[in-house]
Amino acid sequence: MALEKAYLEPLGGKNKGTPFLVLFNPAEYSIQKGNQFAETPLLGLPTPIRQFTSGGAETLTLDLFFDTYEKGEDVRDHLDQIANLMNIDPELHAPPVLVFHWGKVEFKCVLEQVTKKFTMFLSDGTPVRATLSVTFKEYKTIQEQLPPGPPESADRTKRRIIKQGDSLWLVAAREYNDPRLWRPIADNNEIDNPRFLTPGMELAIPPLER
Repeated sequence: MALEKAYLEPLGGKNKGTPFLVLFNPAEYSIQKGNQFAETPLLGLPTPIRQFTSGGAETLTLDLFFDTYEKGEDVRDHLDQIANLMNIDPELHAPPVLVFHWGKVEFKCVLEQVTKKFTMFLSDGTPVRATLSVTFKEYKTIQEQLPPGPPESADRTKRRIIKQGDSLWLVAAREYNDPRLWRPIADNNEIDNPRFLTPGMELAIPPLER
């Protein structure tokens, strides 16, 4: 079986679609994911009430090895091709969204952190061996995370039952396709804090003014 090289592919910007190959495949990688909870202390209870607020993005971490000793090349020329994907792309005004490919692994992400460690040098100080420790953070748009919207139109009042983890901006994203439109829902239901909704409560979703 042919060796499949790991590579990074920018999804936008000046390098869109250009594969950035690693010099050597990683020996291992790790994926971490967590959830976020808000704590609300209640008078008389020994432990605060914890309420789920949102899921956490997955984090992919790995070490990439670079060695150019036999060729006598500056290892930074190879290492920086990947490290520079943290830089702001002039077309995007932000670092590019990437996909990490390795065999069947495809991880849509942004490059969050880079650590360069140089371990071997030529007599003139040119580095020829290095390890690049990288951290990738999962990237998903609102549209990718939300389930398909309800069949009702947005021109009449609807009622929705709140589920665990819901917030007003998520409801607004589902109903109006725009999380910024949470204020009409809050006003219509006399809600002061858009982050904390009680599971099981019923919301009246007003029509959007045209």
